[in-house]
Amino acid sequence: DFDELRFARQVAARYGTDHYELVVKPAALDVLPKLAWHLDEPFADASAIPTYYVSKITREHVTVALSGDGGDESFAGYRRYAQALALAARMDHNPARLARPLLRLASRLLPVGAPGQAWTGLHGAAPLERYARLITHERPETLRRALSDDWAPVASRVSAPASLARLVAQEGALDPISTFQHIDINMYLPDDILAKVDRTSMAVSLETRVPLLDHRLMEFVATIPSSLKLRDGTGKYILKQAMATRLPAEILTRRKMGFGVPLGAWFRTELRDMTHDLLLAPRTRERGIFRSSWVEGLLRAHEAGRRDCSARLWALLCLELWMRRWADKSPGAETRAA
Repeated sequence: DFDELRFARQVAARYGTDHYELVVKPAALDVLPKLAWHLDEPFADASAIPTYYVSKITREHVTVALSGDGGDESFAGYRRYAQALALAARMDHNPARLARPLLRLASRLLPVGAPGQAWTGLHGAAPLERYARLITHERPETLRRALSDDWAPVASRVSAPASLARLVAQEGALDPISTFQHIDINMYLPDDILAKVDRTSMAVSLETRVPLLDHRLMEFVATIPSSLKLRDGTGKYILKQAMATRLPAEILTRRKMGFGVPLGAWFRTELRDMTHDLLLAPRTRERGIFRSSWVEGLLRAHEAGRRDCSARLWALLCLELWMRRWADKSPGAETRAA
């Protein structure tokens, strides 16, 4: 479910604000070549699409807007924080720890995206590796299967857990939640969230300001104990308590939703032809980056409903659009089947 209109209307009614709505349809994907230009680099966060359109409709009325980004990182709002703690409670003690090698082996043997593959991988991982799995799509063993012989050595140089370990080591001993927040504030927030918001908003000449990232606020929030940020599986606990008299209970207690689009369904319907035209085109195959058989397998598995390969297909699609715009330098020809 991607529809948050009802909740937005509630808040607008509560505060008497001017309320505007835009429902993003599959036809909005026509903007993908333009986004490949504005984003400057291969960028596979699909929420760039609704972010671009909300910036566009906002720019029709104002030139400067406020964004709520940063709240999840500072106040421990992401569901993966609670998920990581729950996994630690189950697996980071004996005898459960003894099962890790078997679970890791099972994860490697199961096809990517197969039922149980993600579960065994998470449960078989050490704590920092486990969090790396929660925030990354691919692991080196997957990349080795996906990349051509010429590119496969690249996979051996990719290690998300090692990157996280280096970052965490700089900060010293932290509790688990603070460790996850430190990682996200230093990596995910600047490299994904802020990059996406800044580039898509400036694409329509909208200036975006982020009050939750005021350094004085972030420095203060960093002193608040983790137990007041994540409590009984509820993220942003202290922030919600502080806002209890200012927002309707239904807003504060509702299930967290990402700012996404239904890629899984679109790849089986409106986005199918464009995806085939781009990913199976002779020009794409001739790049020799990915094994054609692997790409074709993803398409078949996803379209048949056997596995959800939408994240991988989206990443491949964004990479190819970027290659055509910047490596091939062929603006205007991004979606041709060539």
